[in-house]
Amino acid sequence: MKQMRWAMWSVVGLLALSGCSGHHHHGMHGTMESGKGDAYWQKGQQDMAGLIDRTVKDPAKATQVKALVDEIVTELKTGREQERAYHRQLYTLNASYTAAPEEFTKVLDEAGSQRMKTSSKILALRFKMKEAMTADEWKSLSDRMLSYSSRYQPGSAGAKTGY
Repeated sequence: MKQMRWAMWSVVGLLALSGCSGHHHHGMHGTMESGKGDAYWQKGQQDMAGLIDRTVKDPAKATQVKALVDEIVTELKTGREQERAYHRQLYTLNASYTAAPEEFTKVLDEAGSQRMKTSSKILALRFKMKEAMTADEWKSLSDRMLSYSSRYQPGSAGAKTGY
């Protein structure tokens, strides 16, 4: 159970750092949203790189960990785009007076399956990250990520502990 919480908080931290936990405006489309989203992802990657540089003392290992973070961010971005595509499918079905419940269920099942694949990839990358680091580095990075991400979560009174 503790491993599951670590995985969840690691992903939550990366999501928060990448701007994914911020405000999303589903009504905006096109280059404005794409450009703004790219800036959030880039800022998150830069922030993570800074946290890694302050935590992982071996430059070669730090480079390896940053590359894994980049893979995680790429996976998160891809997953988000896929999720948007499923939402568009649901909006289209919703607008159809003749759409059957099975059509909705099919889209929801596909979306759930894709989310699970994305989550599994991210979890595998998280374990590669952990393996590249010492236990002390992992704890320090996790604590820094949690502290950092808590600044961007509404209603948080500071970093949570015990995970």
